[in-house]
Amino acid sequence: MTRIAIVSDIHGNHVAFEAVVQNIGTQNIDKVVVAGDLVGRGPQGSRVIEHVQRLGWETIRGNHEDYMLGFLRREVPENWWHEDVWAASRWMAAEVAGHEAYMDSLPMSTTLPGLHVLHGSPRSINEGIGKWTSLEDRRAFLDAVEEPILVCAHTHRTMNVKVGEGSIVNVGSVGMPFNGNWRAQYAIFDDEGGQWETSFIAVEYEREAFYKVYETSGFLEEGKITALLLKMEVEAARPFLVPFLRWANASALEPTPANLETFLEDYNPEDPLRIRSRPAGM
Repeated sequence: MTRIAIVSDIHGNHVAFEAVVQNIGTQNIDKVVVAGDLVGRGPQGSRVIEHVQRLGWETIRGNHEDYMLGFLRREVPENWWHEDVWAASRWMAAEVAGHEAYMDSLPMSTTLPGLHVLHGSPRSINEGIGKWTSLEDRRAFLDAVEEPILVCAHTHRTMNVKVGEGSIVNVGSVGMPFNGNWRAQYAIFDDEGGQWETSFIAVEYEREAFYKVYETSGFLEEGKITALLLKMEVEAARPFLVPFLRWANASALEPTPANLETFLEDYNPEDPLRIRSRPAGM
């Protein structure tokens, strides 16, 4: 193998995924790996799963595969079954029903010569490695694997950093980037004389066609405020859902449409890790 493509975080955006598949077809790729999160956060989870299965691409497990399985097996808190903020998750879980065995069969990681591929971090499938990760943690993550390059995803932000004699590469997101670039993103690894060189690819796709799926599938209406926030994330290529939930909790407010406008006054999507809450009652 001399040229490997690694894609991740498709998140039920089949329109973006189709564009990436077509782009990969022009790149003389020897092998493709999918680093998890085929589903969740978007309305086309079943189509993505079925397409990946047809392609036969090696695939590992992401936290959203676990998340959907939790709903399908009724292993989530009882209030998640009736509160509006969880309506989109209930909808997405129902949409991927029938694919439980496939999602449950996915391994947590895979290795290629010189590359260790996982979704989150060696410590947790739910932990993202980004620019905010301390040097101490980066070193610990690389020490936890045998390969010199740790390939991850989960954060929806591309990154390539040297850590000692190794490196950590985050391949970003196909279906929902959070780095301000709306294009579907993935990474290509080229073997240059025994050393892997990384290139990040960003592929344009028909976002309007994807937005139409929100309407025609019923996801936007039935998924309520969460579906709206997820659509905003695709539009802006920045996170909105988790920051809104954190803001509502810190402000002692309900995460309802009535409070969304106030949140948007407080929130700067260019600095999503800094959440300015409001005093209770304001």
